[in-house]
Amino acid sequence: MGSGWHEWPLVIFTVFGQCVAGALIVCGIAWFNLKEEAARDRLVRSMFFLWLVMGIGFIASVLHLGSPLRAFNSLNRIGASALSNEIAAGSLFFAVGGFWWLLSVVRKMPVALGKIWLMVSMALGIVFIWAMTRVYQIETVPTWYTGYTTLAFFLTALVSGPLFAALLLRGSSIPLRGTMGASVSVLALFAVVAIIVLQGTHLDTIHSSVQQASALLPDYGSLQVWRIALIAAGLGCWICPLVRRKDPLSAGLAVGLVLVIAGELIGRGMFYGLHMTVGMAVAG
Repeated sequence: MGSGWHEWPLVIFTVFGQCVAGALIVCGIAWFNLKEEAARDRLVRSMFFLWLVMGIGFIASVLHLGSPLRAFNSLNRIGASALSNEIAAGSLFFAVGGFWWLLSVVRKMPVALGKIWLMVSMALGIVFIWAMTRVYQIETVPTWYTGYTTLAFFLTALVSGPLFAALLLRGSSIPLRGTMGASVSVLALFAVVAIIVLQGTHLDTIHSSVQQASALLPDYGSLQVWRIALIAAGLGCWICPLVRRKDPLSAGLAVGLVLVIAGELIGRGMFYGLHMTVGMAVAG
């Protein structure tokens, strides 16, 4: 029993990876809608921080391995192993998206090719999140082997990604027109709350001959309250200025992103804390 923070490398890797994938999609949509080349250039330069965060996530994932020097062995069973597929999808997303960014920064990317390349990178972000969800669809781990796992991973991207993108846009001196991104994050937060309630009920129905799933996290309720409070406060740093018809400040968006990420890290730690195997028998 516990918060699941003993799996902190995976907690960081999955949350950071999903956040970056969501942010790239939003930044990509903004890039397509910008008409001024100078504004596009500023946005591309600020997108450096996407790949910085993605790099931190990958470093954390390597630290999870028993021998980091053998990290490439995790790619030995691509197509047959969900873990190998995850690493391959993440590496491909990182490489393709990062290479698009690099060529765009040095102005070596033709405009027509750049548009196609960016769309491929955005699609690979979705594939990466999907590949992550498949790693935890394990029949012998009933607390993970549910649709809630898939929904939770994609909702992390929807909650944190638009806010990360808003910070990069604001840092590029691009006005945050409209409330579409904030609305997506708020709706995703409502979905997160619904999943928390449904999953809490579902855990009561899962037990093995030696273990009750609901007993894995005695502080499930209080931790979820802290998680939602942090995410709501973080999104509030973005939404409150919009309600007043003002552009959010970069500092406020940065604080908001930190709060949202902190909330998602708590939630992901709880996810790993819910690990249990079927043992001799399982019901539910």
